[in-house]
Amino acid sequence: MDKTLPKLKGIASNILKAEAQELINVADRIDKSVVKAAKILLKHDGKVVVCGVGKSGLIGQKIVATFCSTGTQAVFLHASDALHGDLGIYRPGDPTILISKSGATDEVVRLIPLLREFNSPLIGIIGNNDSPLADKVDIVLDSTVSSEADPLGVVPTNSTAVTMAIGDALAAVLMTAKRFNQEDFARFHPGGNLGRRLKLQVKDIMTPLDKVAVVSPNQNIKETVLLMTKKPQGAAIVSDGSKKLIGIITDGDLRRGFAQNGNINELAVNDVINKKPIYIYSNARLHDAVTLMEDRISQISVLPVLDNKNDKCVGLLRLHDIYQSKLI
Repeated sequence: MDKTLPKLKGIASNILKAEAQELINVADRIDKSVVKAAKILLKHDGKVVVCGVGKSGLIGQKIVATFCSTGTQAVFLHASDALHGDLGIYRPGDPTILISKSGATDEVVRLIPLLREFNSPLIGIIGNNDSPLADKVDIVLDSTVSSEADPLGVVPTNSTAVTMAIGDALAAVLMTAKRFNQEDFARFHPGGNLGRRLKLQVKDIMTPLDKVAVVSPNQNIKETVLLMTKKPQGAAIVSDGSKKLIGIITDGDLRRGFAQNGNINELAVNDVINKKPIYIYSNARLHDAVTLMEDRISQISVLPVLDNKNDKCVGLLRLHDIYQSKLI
């Protein structure tokens, strides 16, 4: 390493901690104002216009994207473009969210009288409550920060994090008020992995039972290993003649069984079976399956799948198949 470099360790951590603290600070003062702003937006059947310049404009574009993906029609309007013909995007009554750290951004302040002509309710995400913009909007969402987090104290860091988070908070309130659910989210995200996981069901991806090793509780482990090799799904379903799920044997269960008793001829399925496997129903959303398999201390790579009508085992779902499937 170049010894002439200044000490770099701890800078990244300090930045993140500083931003986190500012988010905590704004959380204590913003809730009521966000609800008031949401009520204004909910009263209007048309679109929301989000406006800003510079970093505020970039954040505005992100807020618009979040709104659109969560059931609130929104468009971004650059303040400079608005002054040069793009006000034609407005319909009477379209609410406007104006973003400015200083509250004195010239292009944004100059828009105020023009937007009033459209009867546009004005919501400001503003980092200075003692500013021209704060005095002229209908609701102020206070994005004030004590300082920026960068070493010079001038680069938009804390202020941009807080502004974006306020946009997220407003979107979340609107989602809740509209009862926006997973089906709605999937409808707006047909091309993304998350959207497809919300639309697809487990039965669309699972491996059917006839392609999975199925063994009985008293079967010899050697026979089980041969069957699992013939049908390599990473697990064997333990079931009775009626397809009732009794348990599961994974590759890991086999390794642990062999480690405890190296003589394969002395082991039976009952010696290595997991008799309380986590399972999922065939009509469950694929997203729920991923959550069930991944959101735990020890991830699950395979899930037995039961028919939601009769509880019989109908297949096996592998995490590998979810991520490799061409359907998602």
